[in-house]
Amino acid sequence: MVTQTVDAMVAGGKASAAPPLGPALGPLGVNIGEVINSINEKTKSFDGMQVPVKLKVDTETKEYEIEVGTPPTSALIKKEAGVAKGSGQPNTDRIADLLIEQIIKISLMKDTNLLGNSRKEKVKQVIGTCNSMGILVEGVPGVEAIALVNEGKFDEKIKAEKTELSAEELKKLEEEKKKLAADIEKRRKKYEKIAKDIIAKMSGKARGEIKTKLLEAKVPTVIIEELLPVEGAPAEKGEEGKEEAPDEKGEEGAEAKEEPPSEEAKE
Repeated sequence: MVTQTVDAMVAGGKASAAPPLGPALGPLGVNIGEVINSINEKTKSFDGMQVPVKLKVDTETKEYEIEVGTPPTSALIKKEAGVAKGSGQPNTDRIADLLIEQIIKISLMKDTNLLGNSRKEKVKQVIGTCNSMGILVEGVPGVEAIALVNEGKFDEKIKAEKTELSAEELKKLEEEKKKLAADIEKRRKKYEKIAKDIIAKMSGKARGEIKTKLLEAKVPTVIIEELLPVEGAPAEKGEEGKEEAPDEKGEEGAEAKEEPPSEEAKE
């Protein structure tokens, strides 16, 4: 028996005969439409996410086997949180909140891909990824949430592998997300005003000197890079009448890596 393998990333439930799958399947002599339908059936629960798929084809009998992987933990977290990306300033800009049931759900979906021998350890690893993305768990930063797990606060739900949320709980999470976004915007405006005032007052000074002053005022780096003119360019005037504002736009720095729990995560 000669087997050929095709590896591809597909949109959950929405694979098509377009590249990369179509051209890869054509030479293998399989029924492309049938294979695509099978892949979509197996990946429909990952709607909106890219999913790794491995297709093994017997080149003689044309029989095939489909293995579906799971998206990265960070992608599953973003789907549960309803956000497009993580926070660019995870230590200050919290962009969403998840409940322990959602963390348990993600740990079950990733299961064998996570380190740890128990469900509790795997839950803590997911929380660690949330922390690096600026996503709260049960209303607190990841480090604090891991401490609560260690204390046994969620033992009952973790043991029962509870994953369901009520409509009321989901509604509250959406309201919390809006509140967090408003807080970020308010903080951004605050630091924008501080930065513009400093830049205006230090007009004519060396860029490095101005940047040092901005950093001393705790202006986020992203805002500094947006507002601080390059050497020789005119500085912006301060805008005293403007409403104060917050941190920066979160560009999800490197996509959050699936890391083993930090020291705080260890029991």
